[in-house]
Parts: sequence; C-alpha cells; structure tokens
Amino acid sequence: MKKYLEIARAYMKAQLIWRSDTFVDVLLSVAKILFAWILWSILFEGKEQIAGLGFPAMISYYIISSYLFQLEKSAEISQQMTGMLRNGTFSKYMVIPVQTQGYFVAMEAGKTAFSAGIGFCTMILWFYLFRIPVALTTDWKIVLCGIMMVVLGLLFMALLNYFLGILTLKFEEISIFLMIKDNLSAFVTGAIIPLALLPEGLTAGMRFLPFYYVTYLPSMLFIGKCEEEAITGLSVLGVWCIVFVVINQAAYEHYRIKYDGAGI
Repeated sequence: MKKYLEIARAYMKAQLIWRSDTFVDVLLSVAKILFAWILWSILFEGKEQIAGLGFPAMISYYIISSYLFQLEKSAEISQQMTGMLRNGTFSKYMVIPVQTQGYFVAMEAGKTAFSAGIGFCTMILWFYLFRIPVALTTDWKIVLCGIMMVVLGLLFMALLNYFLGILTLKFEEISIFLMIKDNLSAFVTGAIIPLALLPEGLTAGMRFLPFYYVTYLPSMLFIGKCEEEAITGLSVLGVWCIVFVVINQAAYEHYRIKYDGAGI
C-alpha cells in the first residue's frame, strides 16, 4: 500500500507543472455552469419545478455534477496505455515491483486529488459570488454516502479505462472504443442533463449500470434527492468495481503474452 501512496503523491505533485491545464479545465467548467444558468433561467420562467426540481436545486445539481465530471480524468489512462503499447515503451510498467492495474489507479488518484481541491474552491466561489440559493442536504449520513459513491465512481471509471487500454494488446487500435465511451459516458452519467428528465423506464434500466452512480446519483444525494437509493447505489457500484478488478487482472494476464516490447 505504501508503494501506491508514493505513486499517487508523485503524480499529485507533478500536476503543479501543468497548472495551465487545470486553469483551462476550471474555465470550461465555469462556462458550462454559466450556460446552464442562462438556459434553466429561461426554462423555469413561470414554473416552480421541472421534473421535481426547483430552480435552486437544478442549478445546485449542475454545479455539483460539473465539479464531479471535471474530476474524472481517467480517460488519460487508456490513452497513455495505448500510446505506450503501440510504441513499445510499456515494458517498464511490466518490470516494476507493483501491480500494473494498481499503478495506473494510484496515478489517477494522485491527479484527481490535486484537481479536487482546485475544483472545490471554484464550486464554493460560484455559490458565493453569484449568491446562488443553495439546495443542499444537511443529513451527514447522506453526504457521507455521496462522498463514498464519488470515490467508487472515480475508481470504476479508472478501472474501465484501464480495461480499454488493455484491449490495445488485442486490437492495436482502440480509438473507436474510446470515442464510443467518451460520447456515451457524458450522457449516461447525467453530466449533460439530469437523468430525472428522461422517461422513467429508461432511468430504471440505467440503475443496473454503474454510470448512473458515477455523477448523477451522488449529485442528487448532495441536493437532498433520491436519498432512498443511496445504499443500493453503493452496493451496485461496489459490485461493478470488484467485477472490473477481476476482469482487468484476467485480461492483462491473458493478453500480456502478446506484447513483444516493440513499437509499430
């Protein structure tokens, strides 16, 4: 465990070198929230609620979900693995005395820890400067469940992207998989629109998938909605994480023998 903590700490410090990237991410997050503010101000004109959410709850949801979506940077795992496997530089990760899956998860944890602090300050600043009427739960148990769900959600996305990276050993070119994942995840996680606006039948089906619990449900928990789903969400997401840990290890052991350490 100490080795993985050192890896996470090293990558967290490395983020200080790329401060401009963090600044751009914050600007993009602010732009998204500003767009949502303008859009929902128009849609709520003359209305008290939309899909069970009042205007303060809707804006609070968008600020929180934008923050959580900004934290999720694990797409870099699959991109980095693909590049290294294709150019023959992945060998160094196969000889270091740590599990490869654990290394990349620790790497992502370090990066996320840095951006989490910056993003949190930005989120608080938005609430303060624009005097946004906050709609947040005061139930500490629900808040704790939401935080745990965020951690599990970030872990799941890191495991998913690691799995996609492993597929390079079989298919060599996985850009189509990454494109599908990137386009779908923004929608199915509720980062674009609250899933409460979708038909109930479609939302019910999403509850069996992990993406429902990555951004949407924790954001709803933090604003005091869907509290009855908290324990179920943690259980479902926890099971998906365990499943992908096992799948990743099996896939890596199966496909690693195909890697010859040479670039293409």
